[in-house]
This record gives sequence, structure tokens and C-alpha cells, in this order.
Amino acid sequence: MANKDKSTNSVPHADDFLLHIQANNYSEETLYNYERDLEVFSNFLKNELGSFPFEKVDKRTVEHFKAYLNSSDRQTAKQQVAEHKLSSGTINRNLTSLRRYLAYLIDMDLPCPLEPSAIKLLRREKKHPQVSELNELIRLIESPMKFEKDKSVALRNRAALETLFASGMRISELINLKRNQLDNTGRIFIQGKGKKQRFIYLTERAKKHIAEYLTERTDDFPYLFIAKSGSNAADKTKHISANYLQMKIKKYRELLGINVPTSAHSLRHGFATYLAEEGANPAAIQVLLGHESLDTTTRYVHASDRYAEDSHRKFHPLKE
Repeated sequence: MANKDKSTNSVPHADDFLLHIQANNYSEETLYNYERDLEVFSNFLKNELGSFPFEKVDKRTVEHFKAYLNSSDRQTAKQQVAEHKLSSGTINRNLTSLRRYLAYLIDMDLPCPLEPSAIKLLRREKKHPQVSELNELIRLIESPMKFEKDKSVALRNRAALETLFASGMRISELINLKRNQLDNTGRIFIQGKGKKQRFIYLTERAKKHIAEYLTERTDDFPYLFIAKSGSNAADKTKHISANYLQMKIKKYRELLGINVPTSAHSLRHGFATYLAEEGANPAAIQVLLGHESLDTTTRYVHASDRYAEDSHRKFHPLKE
């Protein structure tokens, strides 16, 4: 469960709230985000407002909190100087956590100084989506075989990048894949963000490169993409980290001279973009990505897993 810390004292019943989140089967990542965001708000009340009492929190306090989150001299949850400004999306996550906490107080008939609806989120900046050209994504996917001297690392990273682009899965979903989730069909059942379950589908290319990587391995460790061991052999049982893979993607992109910023999410974005360009139905892409809605805010479109699978096999640009 979340670590109890005295820094949450200025936010009453924080531990009870986090226990409630855990008891209701939210993911560990969600629990961690709520805990960290409440720490930030607690530190704001204590350090920025001079031990401001929680029971006096009002709309003006929240506006000060927004300005604080949007500043370059804010502190992290661990009370360290932040290295960069927060995006509007991250600020809104902090505000949403505060909303959820206030709603919990009301649900539990506990004193609550402010209605959750009084906390207004920031207007999100609109970014022009950038996706590398398909040939550049292919070069990136294939680059581990060119740049990695260790054959097992090259095969693993090639298979991982191939899997990301073949399936459109999130990086968190990829690194947690286990070998027993694979079969000969290329159809994998996963539990994604928010514990939502869906099928993802591998291309023949991805299946081929995963098989080559697994042939190189002599262990029986459960994770599909395991870390390369250092001095500690036990590290081999762990999956690769998201930070490691993101760092490798950045390095490959720079070595290849690809100008468009590219990350694991870019491969997911590219997956959706090029499926659409090939004529795939947006509703099928929605299912493949595990999104609740086509535009994440308003319209909800439903499609069957079978229709999504057929669209994947028909329209993926690297299906052969």
C-alpha cells in the first residue's frame, strides 16, 4: 500500500483515502499517482501557504495551487526542486486527484471545505501530432540489429520495437508481457490501463522476431522481454524497464538522424495513423488501442473484437 508519511498530515484522512483506492482494485500506478499528487498538495499548504489549514481551502486556494503547479520553482512530492515545468495534462491529473479526494470525503460524510466541482481543470494545449514517415519508423524498428553489439540485446530490442508497432500497445503493457501469454495465433489477451482488458494482435513479422529472440534465450524466466544481467544474476528475472526502452529509442533515433521526436508512444501513434491511412475503420482502431472513446471526451463508438482483429490483419502496413 502507499507509504504513510507525516507530510500528508495537512491533508486529513489521506491514508484512509489511499486505502479506499487500493481496496477498490485500482492499479498500483493509479494508487501511486494519487499518493504523490496529495503529497504535492499537502506540501503546498504547508510550505507555500505557511501551514494553511485544510478546512479553510477555497476556490482562491485552488487557483493559487494551479499557479504553483504551473510555475518553474515548484517542488516535487519529495520536496525537491523541480527540474522542469509540468504539462497541462500533468497539472490536470493533480487537480483530478484533488477532486477525487474531496469526493471521497463527501462520500464518507467527513468534513470537506470545497465541492469537487469547484475545481476547474486547465485548458489543454493543442499539439500538432507528429508521426515519423513509415520508412523512418521501419528503420527505427530495425536499428537494434545495426547498433547493438550484443546479439541477445539486439534481438530483444528489435523484437520489442516490432511488437510495439505491430500491436499499438502501451509501453507499460509491453514490458509486462509474459511468455505464457503468447501462442501461435498472434492474438494476445492483456490487461491495460485502468485494468481494462482487450486483445492485441501481432503481425507475422513480430511473431518471427519474437521467435528469433526466444530461440537465443536459454532460460525459463516468465517475462517476455527480460533485462540483461549485470553482476546480479537475479536481475535476469526482471523485465526491461520503460526508461531503458525509451532511452534506447531516443538513441536509435539520433543515430539514424530522424528529426521527428520519437518515443514508444510514437510507435503506438504511428500504428493508429498508418492503419487509418490504409483504410481501417476508426472504431476498430479504438478497440485495438484500448480507448474508451474516439476522441477521449465525447463520442463513444463500439466494435467487436473480431472486427478489430480483421481490420488489424487487413490494414497493418507491415502485415507480411
